[in-house]
Amino acid sequence: MIPKHLIGSLAVASLASLVTTGAQAGYWEEFAVSPTTDDQEVPAIYGTIVVWQQFVSDYGDYDIYVADINEPGDPLIFIIGDSNDQMNPAVYENTIVWQDYIVWEDSADWDIWAVDMTDRAEPEIFVVTDIAHNDEQKPAIDGNTVVWQDGQSGGFDIYGADITDPENVPEFPIAAYDFDQQAPAVYRTMVVWQDNGIMGDDDVFGADVWLRNRPSEFPISFLEKDQQRPAISGNIVVWQDDFSGQFDIYAADISDPDNPTEFAITIDAASQVNPDIDGNIVVWQDKRSGNWDIFGYNLTTQREFQITDNVADQTHPAVSGNVVVWQDNRSGNWNIYAVVLDGQEAAQCAFEMAGDVNGDCKVNFADFAIMASDWLQCGLEPNEACPP
Repeated sequence: MIPKHLIGSLAVASLASLVTTGAQAGYWEEFAVSPTTDDQEVPAIYGTIVVWQQFVSDYGDYDIYVADINEPGDPLIFIIGDSNDQMNPAVYENTIVWQDYIVWEDSADWDIWAVDMTDRAEPEIFVVTDIAHNDEQKPAIDGNTVVWQDGQSGGFDIYGADITDPENVPEFPIAAYDFDQQAPAVYRTMVVWQDNGIMGDDDVFGADVWLRNRPSEFPISFLEKDQQRPAISGNIVVWQDDFSGQFDIYAADISDPDNPTEFAITIDAASQVNPDIDGNIVVWQDKRSGNWDIFGYNLTTQREFQITDNVADQTHPAVSGNVVVWQDNRSGNWNIYAVVLDGQEAAQCAFEMAGDVNGDCKVNFADFAIMASDWLQCGLEPNEACPP
């Protein structure tokens, strides 16, 4: 497969120019990343690098597009594709992964490929996994770890690979059981996925893959109904959950994997699906206005906010830092749009305070109530060491 390069320039506002305009909190300038009449779908973002799958009508197949949205006037864009489909991209720093439909001799199936675009003039493409007669799909990446769902419907498993050396990419199983394990996400050594192998519906599980040959697995949420499409950043996992009859967005703090602390992000009566998270910002698509809009939630300030309100549909959001991207059909076909959050919606905690027990970046009676609930308790072992 030979990477193709888009010929011509593309007018896109730079992130720097958008930030310095001083937009008021709650209002941001949305912009199309690379407007076209072709459909652009399922974006992913890391820093200022945005990737998506695009159905190229001239060729009748999907290719992977890559843009640096911090390049004003003429951002550098790669197009990765051939006569078959390349779909579901993910990105970490200068590495992009995707599923690629490979036809070779008597085999035709999905494999996982990657490109290192550190040298943008000569990007290095390599295979992550290409087992014949076997489908590998929906990759995710963080650091040198790539994860994906592997197999066929009814028998999907979660596998991973270490891509430190592109010429030697060892694979390892993460969750290879009966039924389906799907839609993995990864942050450092922590992998999460949806799993329908225990309760008969989809639940969210996780595993620490620091020891590649012995992943340490644990349940995150396994209530009745479906918990699906998890995403992870730091110690927080988010997912869509239809426990109440329609999908809401829930989260869990997995600082202690043996005792995940679950909490609701949004439980509006309409459906909320496709969550993503980076740092303290959670985003999702939301149908409370009758069409799909993009909403967000700041975990630090514990405030929900609306990002888009166009009457068309905005779906499949992704977030990196304070930049949010999504697919948007306001022009009659799907295009990738972006926005730079600022103001209180993008607020972060500037420093830690010793009395901030609940992590909301302020010290108040809520912290005191938590401390008071353990007043005079002692956790020393043996208990005889506790003062009288």
